[in-house]
Amino acid sequence: MKNSPINPDTPDRVLVAIRQIHRAIDLHSRKLIQEHGLTVPQLLVLKEALRHPGSSVGRLAERVQLSQGTVTQILTRLEQRGMLLRTRSDEDRRRVVVTVTPLGVSVLDRAPMPLHDRFLHSFDSLEEWEQTFLLSALQRVARMMGAGGMDVAPLLAPGEIREPGSTETEGEEICDAT
Repeated sequence: MKNSPINPDTPDRVLVAIRQIHRAIDLHSRKLIQEHGLTVPQLLVLKEALRHPGSSVGRLAERVQLSQGTVTQILTRLEQRGMLLRTRSDEDRRRVVVTVTPLGVSVLDRAPMPLHDRFLHSFDSLEEWEQTFLLSALQRVARMMGAGGMDVAPLLAPGEIREPGSTETEGEEICDAT
């Protein structure tokens, strides 16, 4: 026998909550692009490059949990816009290091906190049992939607974000990570 919710509105309320989360991510991402000209992954890469001056591309990719190819494409766009520089390391000429320019610092100073940072701050304030409960419930929802096995980065960003004036995305992972 099928379990029916005690309140017949519960399934609709669950779907509304999912939609609200999706909408919040979409609105935050659109505002970031419109007001600051950055996608969420670009913002994260720029922040990490500022936090860790002289990082290699591979190290930045590890820190933001995106593929090196995706990060390379993001860096290319940020470099073209004058927000960072990629140079060869003095110690190892094979290694490329990333440095944020004054323009990049200025953009970061004006940019809002990424939505996932806000979420993590709130999530960290929860009791351990609440965190575990939320994780379990969301993993079950993801499985119910057929998305439980998707390989995605831990970023709150909509799929397929395009930069203003661009007709292409930042790599294969962008559908999942931006």
